[in-house]
Amino acid sequence: MLQSFSQLSSSLVMGTSWTHPGSSLLVILCYGQLLSWLRIVGDASVTTDLKENVTGPWVGTGSYNPLPAAVPYNETEAKRFLEYYEQTANTVLKEFVEATWNYVTNITKPNREQMLQKELERSYFMKHFGTQAHLFNITQIQDPTVKRMLSKLQDIGKAALPYDDLWEYNKLVAYMETTYSLAQVCLDEGPCMTLEPDLEEVMATSRDHKELLWAWEGWRDSVGRQLRPIFWRYVQLSNKAAQLNGYKDMGQLWRAKYESDTLEQDMEQIYQELQPLYLNLHAYVRRALYRHYGPELISLRGPIPAHLLGDMWAQSWDNILDMVLPFPKKPPIDITRIMKQQHWRPEKMFEEADKFFTSLGMLSVPPDFWKKSMLERPTDGRSVECQTSAWDFYSGNDFRIKKCTEVTIEDLLSVFHQMGHIQYFMQYQNLSVIFREGANPAFEEAVGAMVTLSASSHRHLFSTGLISLRQQDSEEEVNYLIGMALEKIAFIPFSYLMDLFRWRVFDGTIDKNIYNQEWWNLRLKYQGLCPPVSRTEDDFDPAAKFHVAANVPYMQYFLSTVLQFQLHEALCNASGYVGPLHQCDIYSSKIAGRILGHALKLGSSKPWPEVLKELTGQANMSTSALMTYFKPLLNWLVIENVRQGEILGWPDYTCPCSERTTNKVVLLDLQMKTDQVTFVLCILLGLSFVIFLVLLGLACRLYFKEKQSLDDDSMILSTQPDTYFLGVPMEPRKATRRQWILLGLCLILLLCTISLSIRIFAHNHKKSSGMRAD
Repeated sequence: MLQSFSQLSSSLVMGTSWTHPGSSLLVILCYGQLLSWLRIVGDASVTTDLKENVTGPWVGTGSYNPLPAAVPYNETEAKRFLEYYEQTANTVLKEFVEATWNYVTNITKPNREQMLQKELERSYFMKHFGTQAHLFNITQIQDPTVKRMLSKLQDIGKAALPYDDLWEYNKLVAYMETTYSLAQVCLDEGPCMTLEPDLEEVMATSRDHKELLWAWEGWRDSVGRQLRPIFWRYVQLSNKAAQLNGYKDMGQLWRAKYESDTLEQDMEQIYQELQPLYLNLHAYVRRALYRHYGPELISLRGPIPAHLLGDMWAQSWDNILDMVLPFPKKPPIDITRIMKQQHWRPEKMFEEADKFFTSLGMLSVPPDFWKKSMLERPTDGRSVECQTSAWDFYSGNDFRIKKCTEVTIEDLLSVFHQMGHIQYFMQYQNLSVIFREGANPAFEEAVGAMVTLSASSHRHLFSTGLISLRQQDSEEEVNYLIGMALEKIAFIPFSYLMDLFRWRVFDGTIDKNIYNQEWWNLRLKYQGLCPPVSRTEDDFDPAAKFHVAANVPYMQYFLSTVLQFQLHEALCNASGYVGPLHQCDIYSSKIAGRILGHALKLGSSKPWPEVLKELTGQANMSTSALMTYFKPLLNWLVIENVRQGEILGWPDYTCPCSERTTNKVVLLDLQMKTDQVTFVLCILLGLSFVIFLVLLGLACRLYFKEKQSLDDDSMILSTQPDTYFLGVPMEPRKATRRQWILLGLCLILLLCTISLSIRIFAHNHKKSSGMRAD
């Protein structure tokens, strides 16, 4: 994941401590040189608290003074305005990114408050410059660079929100992200597990469907259920921010970054073109899982239960390669085992990636990268956010990566991907801060992913000494390509539906009362997956994915899956490579490095189709290169599926295990987790025991009362009862009998409660026996 200003969307100000976040910055914006502009604009949301006596390091120091209303905002004035923005923005953004970095690498309440303060302050900074950019008539600007810079400044995102809404919005997003980062799933007897690396390890390596279900459902209970009540408010504020920027909803604002009026149609066309490859892969994998788990869990005509695919989100399936390998007698070499035998360390993995880029004649990371990055999970007890990300600190030489690196081949390729982001940052660092981002968000992802296509090739692994055989035979190539397909092709529908779901939430197509239902409808339609247990609207399974909880768009990952192969093919051709595309390695090709570096230096200064054309000769995204890469595998899959009589798709929509396997129990017509049921039963048990003792005491009292009355001669002549039972007067003998009846009923209730408690305990014990700590 990329972390730069365009994606972090948070905050500002120059190292000054404020007692009232936001309002002091408002004074700065209104004080002195900017006061006249605020009177012109008349924005009531940024004119509060004007009389506080606060100063700041950039008050009155700029060379730009806003024009009064009578003076036209012409092109010369626009250039002066942009120069002034450039003078302040680098420092502002650096302060903001520092505060965010401090929080995600040391999650504490003070760091969170500091991050929220900076986030709010940056928003007001962007609101000031964004609103002023709207004063210029872009249609009258002749210089295309000036026009593009003003256009980019005019979209200020959430900064358009009024103060109270902005503060609430920032707190909501921070809460969602923190809940995700700190969530744990606890064993019944043993420690609690975090997502990375514990739960991910369970999902990747376990082949016990009960253990997989425990991890899958536990994670969603720990995250999704916590975020469900507040997500609708986040949607409301997001849409309000989008509308203040001139868009219908937040989904439209996200799509606007791609500068295309046909983006939705283009994405659907890409999905349709790649669907035959996915359907053949899905059918093949379903058959392999059927052989392992049997008809109780897998239907050969239905969707696949989402917990059986080796990944917490079933977004990539490469962890189950051992179960679906076409030629099991020729298993792929265990690169992770070799890395550990060769004593690789996380730092060596990053050095290897840096070496790859320098072999292309590109830039090496600066020395501070090694000092300031978080390359491993800290061992000093800090809570950190382990979601992998690359960071640009807007100082020209400060670039960092945050990753809890493990010595595995998967993490090695992830390191190459993140170093691709760093290379992008370094290449465009001399541009205006407005253009220091990828040509579009998908480009930022595609560059890093493209590099991993070379880094994971057989040729490159041989050159690094991680494998000893120079060539692969045809069966080994099919095994290799199926592994790549489990990662890349399985990811296509997931990455598409992630934002398709959120777009429909933002535009109101999906109502807040059916979030989870529609989420699984989309997963069924596009992925052919189903939940392994019944889901309700108390659940909120989309939030089990970081990008939903952290408010990060996902369409860039879908588009980058296509772009990476397009870039890979173009650079392979430029390097002079001839042969199957999946065997190409551009390592040490200075020509490929020169072409790539030139494109990266452009940042977002040109529309992305122009950048793509410089790189590939094509101005549009195309699936051709991806299909070429996987063509040998597709041919093999089609033949194999026909031989097995497989049905492509999932005409039977039911999930065999969704109604059968659950760790929840129905009590008093309510579905509860077993620990909740146990708690309720303990209360019932205690109440039953107390009532039993009370009734026993009352029965004894009535018994002795009756005996005493029989010995009393005066009672023989009396016709009035002197005992009341439930407010009704009656003879002591009748009251005693009824009391004994109630006592018996209470005893039966007590025994039933004890019996049910034992049953629940036995169910708990049986369920957790496979998940017990050593």
